[in-house]
Amino acid sequence: MSRQERVVRELVGAHGRTYADEAGIRLKDTPQPLYRLLVLSHLLSARIRGSIALATARALHEAGLRDPRRMAGADWQERVDALGRGGYRRYDERTATQLGDAAELLNERWGGDLRRLRREAGGKVPELRRLLQEFPGMGPAGADIFLREVQGVWPEVAPCLDAKALQGAE
Repeated sequence: MSRQERVVRELVGAHGRTYADEAGIRLKDTPQPLYRLLVLSHLLSARIRGSIALATARALHEAGLRDPRRMAGADWQERVDALGRGGYRRYDERTATQLGDAAELLNERWGGDLRRLRREAGGKVPELRRLLQEFPGMGPAGADIFLREVQGVWPEVAPCLDAKALQGAE
């Protein structure tokens, strides 16, 4: 067993909950949970407390903005209001625009299904990371969060231990 595998085992044993788990996302390889993870990763990548990002992801879900079709179909104010209900006020206006634009991109380019993005990447993690960063507001940190979380359902991503995860593990 490699050092990374030992670290992962120890961390999961001690802290066993993922961000998706905390946000109420039952992660599986289907379009809606993957989309909700994409939104959560976007929220978590901003300079805002993780607890607020998690609450906001739940608020967006409760507002019905749980898939890219609904997110793109919602007007900007609906998105701002849902972000505000989650406590995500600092970046709410910009994030509302980014979420709408990202949902439109996902719908137009990959038919609303992140599994198609995965297929386009050919299972290559660097290409997955690059494609994820094409979504408005999704930078390297957001892409890394998504990849860390999705490795349970996209096995070719595992083990995914970026610098932030390794720093926390140390």
